Amino acid sequence: MVLLNSKSFQFPEINMAGIFSKIISGDIPSYKVHEDKRHYAFLDINPNAIGHTLCIPKNEVDKIFDLPVEDFNRLMDFSRTVAIAIEKAIPCNRVGMSVIGLEVPHAHVHLIPLQVMEDATFQKKVSQSPEGFKQTASKIRKYL
Repeated sequence: MVLLNSKSFQFPEINMAGIFSKIISGDIPSYKVHEDKRHYAFLDINPNAIGHTLCIPKNEVDKIFDLPVEDFNRLMDFSRTVAIAIEKAIPCNRVGMSVIGLEVPHAHVHLIPLQVMEDATFQKKVSQSPEGFKQTASKIRKYL
């Protein structure tokens, strides 16, 4: 048996930088919900609830509060538009909004259809088939 320690073995890093830009460009597939010239909204592939959507600016800025005020306000307006569509398309008590930003260094807003508070904790995940994701995105798009 060979034992490795962190000084002699380098664990591979997962480079998350640029992943959202690759989604926007189509290099990585996504379930698009909405898009305009400055923003892109797509379903989270590891959702807290059916309809969990990410809204991102197309320009790659790490932290949401590093966005210029005008861009921040535009992202909030875009997110509001998407949230209203989610609430119409997905049965829920309300749509919650969360901004964390530790996993992917690209400003993003989580819009999560909520039934109970636990739906917003990122501890409970739901699974969905590719066809289910397509249907969910289509339902939301009908209200945009």
